[in-house]
Amino acid sequence: MIISKTPLRISFAGGGSDLPSYYSQEPGKVISTSINKYVYVIIKKRFDDMIYINYSKKEIVSDVDQIEHDLVRESMKRTGIKNGVEITTLSDIPSSGSGLGSSSAITVGLLNAMYNYMNTIKSQEDLAEEACQIEIDICKNPIGKQDQYGCAIGGLKKIKFNSNGIVETEKIHYEYSSNLERNLYLCYTNITRSANAILSKQSKSSKKNKSQNHLIIKSVEEFKKILFSKDVDEVGIFLDKAWKLKKEMSEGITNQEIEKLYMEGKKAGAIGGKILGAGGGGFILFYVPRNSQQVFEQKMIKHTFLNFIFEKHGSKIIFLEG
Repeated sequence: MIISKTPLRISFAGGGSDLPSYYSQEPGKVISTSINKYVYVIIKKRFDDMIYINYSKKEIVSDVDQIEHDLVRESMKRTGIKNGVEITTLSDIPSSGSGLGSSSAITVGLLNAMYNYMNTIKSQEDLAEEACQIEIDICKNPIGKQDQYGCAIGGLKKIKFNSNGIVETEKIHYEYSSNLERNLYLCYTNITRSANAILSKQSKSSKKNKSQNHLIIKSVEEFKKILFSKDVDEVGIFLDKAWKLKKEMSEGITNQEIEKLYMEGKKAGAIGGKILGAGGGGFILFYVPRNSQQVFEQKMIKHTFLNFIFEKHGSKIIFLEG
């Protein structure tokens, strides 16, 4: 039996520039961090030649091509596993529409577990790139590359997407990370959605949104400077500006329920925030200064919050036997 553990991620700046429609013209950049909420993949050998897959539903098939779960199917093909296995995926949060990169975390975790099952060692960068190939090239999902790299490689980092397809990662050694993470709140909107439709619209609007895209790229270096300034509360102001810019990129990123929740959070004491991922639902990231947190928590008590801290390890194998 093998168990992989892959973190989810939150993105602070640069979202959208990881789409092929953008970085094929000029390099994109994103700053994100992995967090201590995870997707787990369990794989074990069966006594027969059947394939058992357990997720929100259960599949029992005799051939890889019969598998409905496209990420499991293509990961098995990629790693060379043909039959005689049972695969289970588990997640700390809703596995679709969260805005925390859960689908890509599943792909990375599947590849990590399956390669180890086949006694093949892959780097975190290799896992991220192969996850991109499966999700974008094979499954034709209209998504970018930031989630795969954000989940595979741990820690706070800047990710650069070059026009030649090469992705570069730069770890940000931020000594005040504990101060930042204590001021961040993840609030669940109670709305689940598929990111594909929103991202598809955003990708098609890439040329029309050229000026906004340049501002998004510029914001990445701005955010990095803010991280190393003495005033961590500047992060909240930055997120508020980034949210206003993000809403201009495509229809579907926000809606009445999200706007109502966002304004409720600001009235309760948040300086700023943003919807995570493609938008339309999932989680809102709020920044709340220390002296406003008690009142914020009291006023927002009816909402669901996900406690988290930053994570630095990325996808790894936590159990290997047999």
